[in-house]
Amino acid sequence: MPASLVNAPSGTILLIGASRGLGHAMAAEFLKKGWNVVGTVRGGGRTRLHDLADAFAGRVEIEILDIREPDQIAALRDRLSGRVFDMLFVNAGVTNNPAETIADVTTDEFVRVMVTNALSPMRVLESLEPYVPATGLVGVMSSGQGSITNNQTGQREVYRGSKAALNMFMRSFAARHAGTSRAMVIMAPGWVRTEMGGPDARLSIEDSVPSLVNVLLSKRGAPGLHYVDYLGCTVPW
Repeated sequence: MPASLVNAPSGTILLIGASRGLGHAMAAEFLKKGWNVVGTVRGGGRTRLHDLADAFAGRVEIEILDIREPDQIAALRDRLSGRVFDMLFVNAGVTNNPAETIADVTTDEFVRVMVTNALSPMRVLESLEPYVPATGLVGVMSSGQGSITNNQTGQREVYRGSKAALNMFMRSFAARHAGTSRAMVIMAPGWVRTEMGGPDARLSIEDSVPSLVNVLLSKRGAPGLHYVDYLGCTVPW
């Protein structure tokens, strides 16, 4: 691992969705690198992020946010008014029955997946991106399955569609901010063994997240939109 990444200057990340899985692992990795973390959880109960707050005293702040609730997004924006974050990363997502096709998915299930995976992350990003300076980075957790080019097998149709929609919304966001010097990242973490990824996934969290965080750190100072995987390889649209 390059020393420049291990010893990257510390900062503060606003990490949306940090209570478990990839989000929690990202929080832990940033803390190990000397960063401070402001992380969100959905409810008022204790989570693994609270354990990190105990282990890294004074370096973790926990905020409550359900990204599907616009009023909660607005309230978080107000609570964070005046703050500056070196990185804003929105880690959120749900899946559905992978065998369910667009022909048989119910309207309610389609809306649930699309609102959680595409609309809500962008609402958060649009609301909170003013708190990231020109030298910072904004990003979202997408998926390699959001690549239209790479979809040669079908399957997971609704999930794929939601991530492709998220990617398109990020391209529109980038087009509206074409003159910015900020980095913008769409991250494909790989198929990881988490509660959402399931036990058959190819990668462990340890395989994905440390490299994923290094890729994010390496993209700071690289203006424009980058659709990359956890190894830093460009993913085709």
